[in-house]
Amino acid sequence: MTRRFPLTARWFVPLTGFAVALLGLPAVTAPAAAGTVGSLSLVSTTSSVSHGWHSVEHWHDTDPDWPATHYLADGRQNQTGTPATLFGSAQPPGQDFLLYRAPGWNTNTGPAVLLVPGTNDSADRAYSDPAAGGAGTCGATSCPTTGLMQYLSGRGYRVFAVNFADTQGDNYEWAQTISDALGRVRAETGVASADLVGWSKGAFAARMYVASVRPSWGRAYQNDVARLVLIGGPNGGLDYSFGHGTVGNPVIYPECGGSSNGPVPSQSYMCYGFMYSEPNLSIDSTYYTGQRQMLARWDGSYGIDETQQDWYTTYYGGTGYVSTSNGISYAISHGSLVATMQSQTLPASVPTYLLCGGSPTMPNFYNENRGPSDGVVFVNSCRSSTGIANLAGSTLIGGDDHLMLGWQSTAEAQVASWLA
Repeated sequence: MTRRFPLTARWFVPLTGFAVALLGLPAVTAPAAAGTVGSLSLVSTTSSVSHGWHSVEHWHDTDPDWPATHYLADGRQNQTGTPATLFGSAQPPGQDFLLYRAPGWNTNTGPAVLLVPGTNDSADRAYSDPAAGGAGTCGATSCPTTGLMQYLSGRGYRVFAVNFADTQGDNYEWAQTISDALGRVRAETGVASADLVGWSKGAFAARMYVASVRPSWGRAYQNDVARLVLIGGPNGGLDYSFGHGTVGNPVIYPECGGSSNGPVPSQSYMCYGFMYSEPNLSIDSTYYTGQRQMLARWDGSYGIDETQQDWYTTYYGGTGYVSTSNGISYAISHGSLVATMQSQTLPASVPTYLLCGGSPTMPNFYNENRGPSDGVVFVNSCRSSTGIANLAGSTLIGGDDHLMLGWQSTAEAQVASWLA
């Protein structure tokens, strides 16, 4: 067995954007739903917010069965900047969410649309200001300051977006939050159903909601989605975190100087000659349940990246030169929802569209290099139609990487055409 030591480790986690919070208002009851659910309480409304939005509402789901939210003690998972102000806390409870409203949300006459961002991201960077995270964080060296929100709003759509309390959260909880947000969109616009657009991990959670993949305490699908657009979604799962050995460990392990909010595949890792145990930073931990839920093996199709340290023991489990790992099969057996999601077919009444990228070119990121991908998600995973009863459209934009799909002009035009 050949083991090779790494090239310079590179890792990228999109940064959150910023807005402002203020005024408390009375409780509002959410639409009736199946399962044990609470009502929604409006905590605050803020107007004149940044990144092009009209206003933001802070909502709280009062369901007593909602699980407690877990944040790492070192603060890397905390809300920061204005999102923390909007939530009123760096560590808001998981049943809280922010509902962003675009210009024209109450005056435009087109379809109502809810936009869902991905992991460790925000509605700002993902959909309204791709430059919010700084240079290079939009998937290109130069980032625009407007995105899909402005594109759709300017064409008459009534556009909303959701921000999650826990940006690495359990997808069961994200799916319930999406249901809550859709309930508010319906109430505020008077529509019977809204279009739902999810990107990356947000696409996975959006699909879970519409397919009624839910926790025992959660509500089933409420027949409130007109069209479902999945952007860069891991419909066949992904194994990126295991497929490249320990390449991401140095920028995550604090002993190596790392602080990024992302999971490693390892239980322990060597920094500067010393082995450190950090099970809380592993994808097997409670803190990264949402990442574990999206895992599926792709080694049979594309092998493993053998250029990186401990590539074999990372993927299949064991002790390598600089790390220990339980392996991907262990992680899948302890929480992956890919097979469950594919087996619970999306309703035929919901036209579903897949938008995928084919360019693994994200700056400052160790791009997926084992097969055709957008830098994170394999093309064949994104375009997988297993469990989709009404696949109404599937488009591959060969020049877009994973992050460009939220703002690049061809991608925007494609989404708008599907929603027209």
